[in-house]
Amino acid sequence: MDDVFQRNINYLRISVTDRCNLRCVYCMPEEGVNLIEHKEILSHEEIIKVIKSAVMVGIRKIRFTGGEPLLRKGITSLIAGVNEIPEIDDIALTTNGILLPKMVLELKEAGLKRINISLDTLVPEKFYRITRGGSLAKVWLGIESALDAGFEPVKINTVVIRGFNDDEVYDFAELAAKMPLNVRFIELMPIGVSDLMDWTGFVATAELLERLLARYNLVPEKVAGNGPAKSYRIPDAPGTIGFISPISNHFCALCNRLRLTSEGQLRPCLQSPLEIDLKTPLRSGATPEELAEVIRFAINSKPEKHNMEQTGWKGNRRIMTQIGG
Repeated sequence: MDDVFQRNINYLRISVTDRCNLRCVYCMPEEGVNLIEHKEILSHEEIIKVIKSAVMVGIRKIRFTGGEPLLRKGITSLIAGVNEIPEIDDIALTTNGILLPKMVLELKEAGLKRINISLDTLVPEKFYRITRGGSLAKVWLGIESALDAGFEPVKINTVVIRGFNDDEVYDFAELAAKMPLNVRFIELMPIGVSDLMDWTGFVATAELLERLLARYNLVPEKVAGNGPAKSYRIPDAPGTIGFISPISNHFCALCNRLRLTSEGQLRPCLQSPLEIDLKTPLRSGATPEELAEVIRFAINSKPEKHNMEQTGWKGNRRIMTQIGG
């Protein structure tokens, strides 16, 4: 359905856990977070009910996030259940890739269509530092396993931070030049923990594009997916290069998504602290139609745009790993 700003809202991102096996510096505090009690997290059956009601108001695309969604017990059976809902035409997942090698074939068989893998550096020591202990080698095995399993596209999400990985832009571009990977450069957003970083770490898309155009002849390219990335291809390259610019070039006018936290709160906007309680009516016996009305209300509550560059993360009680990105 369309919201009050005539945007077609057809995409629901669902966080299935607040747990993660990494501690990325812009996503989670070093000490971690107070984990949600298991009883407060939506069950698989409840998530399926939500999706079936969301379908009534036009949701057609689902993405599972976390924390790290592959830590959620039974995630493949959940995906299989969603795959049986005829109106859902796309199921995707965002992961850090560490657990992919042992799960990727099950995920494919369950009906997962697309995978995004978060990767901010190709230097092992830097990866260890930004993730507070992670192994780049394990993530790379995850990327290779996704390609071997036939996922298309496999997207690499890279948050560019000045003074940390902005010197690797060409190295990431070379991945797209040599492999069937869709590399997407994402502007650093003042979200949660990263709100504590000053703006010296910010690199605008225009700067990255200028640097890459000095070396490559980039041709505009359309890539399958539901995101706001503007994508390009190096001629004859198997992969693509994309840019997601939430700060320097608002794409709010094209936003088509809602977010569902792992404990059942609907967020109409990533930045806005507004959350609409879906768990209470869900657990109080609401009918599918009544749940659909709550989701409709959330859609009509979407703000016209975010104001991250002015207010950062003020007013929010959650950080990124508790929302689901």
